[in-house]
Amino acid sequence: MFFSLQAHNYDHHQPLMEQMFKLRKRVFQDTLKWDVCCSQDKEYDIYDTYGPAYVVWCSKDGQRLYGSMRLMPTTGPTLLYDTFRSTFPKTVNLVAPGIWEGTRLCIDEDVLAKDHPDLPVARAFGIMLLTVYECALAHGIKAIVANYEPRLKKIYDRAGADVLEIGRADGYGKYPVCCGTFEINHQGRENMRHALKVHEPLFSRDVPNPEFTPAFAVAA
Repeated sequence: MFFSLQAHNYDHHQPLMEQMFKLRKRVFQDTLKWDVCCSQDKEYDIYDTYGPAYVVWCSKDGQRLYGSMRLMPTTGPTLLYDTFRSTFPKTVNLVAPGIWEGTRLCIDEDVLAKDHPDLPVARAFGIMLLTVYECALAHGIKAIVANYEPRLKKIYDRAGADVLEIGRADGYGKYPVCCGTFEINHQGRENMRHALKVHEPLFSRDVPNPEFTPAFAVAA
């Protein structure tokens, strides 16, 4: 299932949120060695206290998390401006109601491998990106801005996601950090669906249907 967690329904999905913060700790601190705020076995920062939206991918019974991404409006506090301001030109203004920041994209490779053993990790990332794109389109978001390492550009390209790099900077770790924008529109969604060979919507603003099994379950 694919759906969004928002402040008004956090309490209804606490087990999934716990899994999400634990996954973020394993991915960003343990694997990628990022300097992130962790408490015990969870990664949780100040931006998680501002009521962001989380796009989540989980099992049909809603018990096992496969992946997630955090979305926040750029009209409020963001990592983009507070931490990664040097990754885009000073003349560029990315603060607008229709521009949202996407951060903390991660996939639980172990859980996904158990439930979908034929689904490659790269394709899973593409599926997660498409879901975020569909969520943004459904909620009237005009663009998503994200910081990423250059190697992720290949995953974006493979997923048919058209990202415009507007800058990059060193000094954040082993690799440069890029800043890119994804324009959200119907054509972009169709380009991603075509590239990923997904022919049905993944995300819905309505209550997710646990019986719906999209075609991506078998790797293309």
